[in-house]
Amino acid sequence: MEKQSGFAEALKAWSTMVDELKADIDRYVLLNSSHWFVAVLGTKGIWASTQYRVSRWVHYYFHFPVIRLVLKLLCFVSQKVMETIAGSEVPNRAKIGKGILMPHTNGIVIHIDAELGDYCNVSQQVTIGIGGRGETRGTPKIGDRVFIGPGAKIFGAITIGNDVAIGANAVVTKDLPDNAVAVGIPAKVISYEGSQDFVIYRKELDQIDQSV
Repeated sequence: MEKQSGFAEALKAWSTMVDELKADIDRYVLLNSSHWFVAVLGTKGIWASTQYRVSRWVHYYFHFPVIRLVLKLLCFVSQKVMETIAGSEVPNRAKIGKGILMPHTNGIVIHIDAELGDYCNVSQQVTIGIGGRGETRGTPKIGDRVFIGPGAKIFGAITIGNDVAIGANAVVTKDLPDNAVAVGIPAKVISYEGSQDFVIYRKELDQIDQSV
């Protein structure tokens, strides 16, 4: 019964992972007005998110001993290959919601304990990492539909709200509320117009997912 339960759990997690990957791919389809096959074939951001999602599924949900060891080794090798090809570090222990968009992957570094919500934009040269000292040391928790501009750095045990826009080269070390637009070093809120103009996704698909 335990094996059957484990298999059912892994199968359900696989189905969820595929849905998340479809949401990832669809964002590139919308961005470039291209066919999904063309997007998959030529987009490093999709390659990176595919490697991340499959590797995360193996790490957390595939519990069949011998095959698990083989798959984990393959995932480790594929991650290193992807880091070389795409120039980004997206570890499988990081928690990343569906619909992530990485239009240019070079220089993206995400800490293993970082959390990102659904439909986030992560631009090139972005670092989401650990920061702080003592009890305040930790990694960011980033909400849904957040736009992170090129070169932005986000450090520490901070919370970034939903629909936030972070400008290019901004350095964020403090919490940001929902709909904030933050720029500068250190980042300061300049408005509450949010990220709606920058984060484009197929809202009807999200509504269908939420109703299931």
